[in-house]
Amino acid sequence: MQVRINSEQTDVPQGQTVKALLAGLGLGGRVVAVELNRQLIPKRRHQHVALQEGDELEIVTLIGGG
Repeated sequence: MQVRINSEQTDVPQGQTVKALLAGLGLGGRVVAVELNRQLIPKRRHQHVALQEGDELEIVTLIGGG
């Protein structure tokens, strides 16, 4: 199925959870902010929220540097 992640169309398995998506993107265990269809999804809900066709996600990570 198709979802949009940070403005890019992406194929993901039907019913994939936010947690599984983050793991697949190599972001599992990292501090991230996830917005799904303009609504912030708290980390404690990542394993319970399944993606649907056409969903739009914004994923923001912290990057250190100087």
